[in-house]
Amino acid sequence: MTMPHSIQIIATVLFALAIVHTFSVPVFARLAHKHGPHAGLWHFLSEVEAVFGVWALVLLIVMALIAGVPTAVEYMDTRNFTEPLFVFAIMVVAASRPILELVGGLVRALARMIPVPRQLATYFVVLTFVPLSGSLITEPAAMTLAALLLRDAYFKRPGHSAFKYMTLGVLFVNVSIGGVLSAYAAPPVLMVAQTFGWDSAYMLTHFGWRAVIAVLFNAFILTLINRKALASGEVETHRGVTQDAPVHVPPLTILIHIVFLVGIVVFAHHPAVFMGLLVLFIGFCHAYKRFQSPLMLKEGLMVGFFLAGLVLLGALQKWWLQDLLGSLSPTVLFWGSTALTAITDNAALTYLGSLVDGTTEAWRYMLVAGAVTGGGLTVIANAPNPAGFSILKSSFDNETISPGRLFIAALGPTLVAAALFLY
Repeated sequence: MTMPHSIQIIATVLFALAIVHTFSVPVFARLAHKHGPHAGLWHFLSEVEAVFGVWALVLLIVMALIAGVPTAVEYMDTRNFTEPLFVFAIMVVAASRPILELVGGLVRALARMIPVPRQLATYFVVLTFVPLSGSLITEPAAMTLAALLLRDAYFKRPGHSAFKYMTLGVLFVNVSIGGVLSAYAAPPVLMVAQTFGWDSAYMLTHFGWRAVIAVLFNAFILTLINRKALASGEVETHRGVTQDAPVHVPPLTILIHIVFLVGIVVFAHHPAVFMGLLVLFIGFCHAYKRFQSPLMLKEGLMVGFFLAGLVLLGALQKWWLQDLLGSLSPTVLFWGSTALTAITDNAALTYLGSLVDGTTEAWRYMLVAGAVTGGGLTVIANAPNPAGFSILKSSFDNETISPGRLFIAALGPTLVAAALFLY
């Protein structure tokens, strides 16, 4: 549908306000903790997961007032909400106790194979093996698993903010680039793979080996920086992945959970199918409660709400973003894509880039490489980031994560990824 230009301009202004709101979350969190008469409102505004959904609602109200209610309804009906629904579904399944115990066991097994102290090896494996597994199980699933493992094992103790922010920065960057070994797992790759004619073999040979080196290097340097705190047990909670406890969930239950996880991944483009599988999964978990932890339904819904708002606001940025991308040379495009990803969703960015006519293979590579490189800089840069944000925010001061400190923490790993993808 054709949207009046005035609404497009308003949508861009609201999009900018949403970004400002995202970076202002710590301010609202501090106001909420003062317990004044409007503490509830400040607390709501401090929820990052609600930001884009709230501003998307403002957009729909403005659209209804200017162009009419039918236009606003039609606009919503013509948006594709598959990604928000998929992230919600995969978060719920991946965060289940049987899947966590399976992944925790695999991490401990891999850590024992590395000839360094267990504390260092486990931390390193969580930041490498799990993000890279995103190329198989999708990035949202990898983010969910890694965030839960880190939360239970390293983020429970109060303080240690520097350690937590450095870990979060590497996690976000490594997940963003860790899914490029295949053509279906990373949202910015998935949006363009068919249009560009890229299959998993192409991704592995052009992107994959670079991503593996960057992921390993980022995790190695961070482990080296935090070696004293890790070796002394200063940041370890002796829970979850760092605890060598036997698996209490029956193997058959784990297998059934894997089947549900694989099914949702396979039918990721078919919301009617994977949402049906999710309902069946919830029913199975209810039938065997003794093998389950509380399902992450609330967190998953909030993340889905965030991404749905991003879809509604981001779809109307084409009028300025597409022309901007098309005017850039490949090298400039790489840095431009990396920077723009920080203030837009990288999947939306690559999709808009795929609509530009007459592009070269080098231009396409730089577009996608820049998009995945910058995917860890902010919470909105990559679709899985809100999932990690939602899981880990309670471990930080005032139960919120500073977007500015996250940006600084992710800058170093981002430059490492840039060096690998650019040269």
